[in-house]
Amino acid sequence: MTSSPEDSLRLIGEDDRETAVRRLQEAYTEELITHAELDERLHQVLTATAHGELVSALASLPEEHPGTTPTIAAAGGRIKRRGAWRVPRILKIESAYGKVRLDLSRAVIEHPLVDIELQLGTGGAKITVPRDAVVDVEGLVTGWKDLRYKVPRRSRPGGPRIRIFGTMGFGRLKIRHARR
Repeated sequence: MTSSPEDSLRLIGEDDRETAVRRLQEAYTEELITHAELDERLHQVLTATAHGELVSALASLPEEHPGTTPTIAAAGGRIKRRGAWRVPRILKIESAYGKVRLDLSRAVIEHPLVDIELQLGTGGAKITVPRDAVVDVEGLVTGWKDLRYKVPRRSRPGGPRIRIFGTMGFGRLKIRHARR
């Protein structure tokens, strides 16, 4: 985060704060800062009101590389992720034809918001989300079949928000919440 004098006085929003918290958590995970530094910097971020305070809390951290989005791609066949896999903040799935199976029920989800972009030709996709997840499919365009997703009657607060968007040609997307 680079700043100009006008930027340092600009008030911050929740997105700025969430981004700063995520960057600090990633720096701690990568052992770039100690636990004590993490606590101190998190306090700075959570009490900050101006952009300049965020910049000082993130000083000495490596710059983010926003252009790098993890992509799982296959021309044909299956794309499958399950178990305790680490879910990135933004994930892109590309498949010309074949089945896609993503099971997030036991995955390590470190971000409060996860974006999953689907670029699928033919073949269906099935995504299992954690029981307490909130799913947003407003940005998904389906060509041939409708989306199958039933919003749970009772949802527990505190789960991740999962945004699913992109395009699907000739296939159906089924989303379900884990039972346990």
